[in-house]
Order: sequence, then structure tokens, then C-alpha cells
Amino acid sequence: MREEYDIENLNPRKNPYSKKLKKQVTINIDSDTIDYFKAQSDDFGIPYQTLINLYLSDCVKQKKQLQMSWK
Repeated sequence: MREEYDIENLNPRKNPYSKKLKKQVTINIDSDTIDYFKAQSDDFGIPYQTLINLYLSDCVKQKKQLQMSWK
């Protein structure tokens, strides 16, 4: 092995995923909601946390506004 490498010339490309890095957060979610996404994950074969992220990302892309009604 060489003692020194020119790192900048080894891989001059930027990471294409660097803008989509995920951030770990702590969030309280109802058990029913978790159970729903876990059932969906069994059907689709995708981890439930990924499904939750996909759903929230879709909300952002479509600029969905929260609609709440108290009954």
C-alpha cells in the first residue's frame, strides 16, 4: 500500500445522497398508528419506519395541510 494517497483525486464526485441524509429523532406515536404501519410493512415487505418516512415525505411533496376536527 502507498503511504500517502491524494484523496481529492480518488473520488472527485460529490455524494449524490448527501442532500437526502436522514436525521434520527424521537417522536411519540400512538400504538394504533404503529400497529397500522407494521401491518402495512408486512404486506409490502418494507420496514414500518421506512413506510412512515415515505408517507411523511409524500405529505411534504404534495404540500398537504393538516385538517383537524374535534368530535
